[in-house]
Amino acid sequence: MVKRLIDCNSGDIAQMGKADLLKSIALSEGRVIACETIGAVPPYLETVTNAEFAAGMGADMLILNLFDVNNPLIYALPPVEKSETIRELKRLTGRVIAVNLEPADPGCAAGTENQVWALTEGRRATVSNARTLCEMGADMILLTGNPGIGVQNHAITESLKAISQELGDRIILAAGKMHASGILSESGQNLITRHDIEEFVNAGADIILLPAPGTV
Repeated sequence: MVKRLIDCNSGDIAQMGKADLLKSIALSEGRVIACETIGAVPPYLETVTNAEFAAGMGADMLILNLFDVNNPLIYALPPVEKSETIRELKRLTGRVIAVNLEPADPGCAAGTENQVWALTEGRRATVSNARTLCEMGADMILLTGNPGIGVQNHAITESLKAISQELGDRIILAAGKMHASGILSESGQNLITRHDIEEFVNAGADIILLPAPGTV
């Protein structure tokens, strides 16, 4: 019998496939806490990854932002082969691991002076990168956009279709934006519309990302 995610230990999570994990999240009735962390910057606790810190503070799911599948850097993680980066993080935290991928259109990028956000090939929402994440042990992929990157909702839909067709039975797919990602025409009430949500679901999304009320 599938347990609520908020009642699961690391052994329970390790045995779950996509369908059971989605059911486990749903059974928790809205009490699952997901926390986005960035491993490619120095961690708050120096010798402890930011993901472990978040898990220690109560996060049930850890979302890795700025995670490059070609150069999977997580500061303070014990040395492991690149292909074992996510599995090692799962071992240390015992948590569900998700990774952001970005279906960006270079022509729509607003740009940013902070090069930390600059999009790399290993962060693009391609089938190849999604396949690599599956092989690395990720539980979920979140198709979204970082500040100024230029991610349009129709691009999220197209990436969902392609990734879902090949990997939809293996990994949870989430989609949406919590800010406009530099697309002014998709800001405010146009950030994510009812039509966008329908498009995402029809394209294979299992989970929809929405901004918190009042934040944009």
